[in-house]
Amino acid sequence: MPKKKLKILKRPYAVRSDADKIRSQWTKLSGLHERNEPSAAIVRAATAAELAVNLAIRTEFATQSELSPATVDAMMKKANGLWGKMAGLLLPLVIDRLNEEAIKKLCKVSDAINKDRNDIVHSGHFSNRANALKAIERCRKFSVSLVQLYEPDFELESLSPDALEADAPKTPPKVRAKPKLKSGRQ
Repeated sequence: MPKKKLKILKRPYAVRSDADKIRSQWTKLSGLHERNEPSAAIVRAATAAELAVNLAIRTEFATQSELSPATVDAMMKKANGLWGKMAGLLLPLVIDRLNEEAIKKLCKVSDAINKDRNDIVHSGHFSNRANALKAIERCRKFSVSLVQLYEPDFELESLSPDALEADAPKTPPKVRAKPKLKSGRQ
């Protein structure tokens, strides 16, 4: 009689913490990248970055106000997207606070992340593995830097740098010059 595989029950995505949701996105994008789906992996990486902003916003609101989680969620939905949340919610929340300078620097990075994602989602662009790895690493550094302001032990694994070599030929192709014929024909 074959052994049954034990199925590990995962908590439903909707009830996971923001940090756990970021890790879930990271697991998913790692698989997409391994299966050579670079554009989809970039979108997942940008989603992880936006979830990192959600974590920061929720933490700032929790420490500075008595707003209900439902109110904060509604505000985040209205802010819409990485840039809207960074500029419209998080930056104002950290004015004259300990994390202000770090978040201002991260705000600049979020612009590049937003562009990478929007080029794919809104313009239909496709990415290659090398460019995807760069975009994903930018999202990883952004997410880790932001989350560590609130949860110092948070980490995400970097994708394999070998992925960059997957697109590059091992040796440049050899091209032989064709001799010119005196009659002008080749």
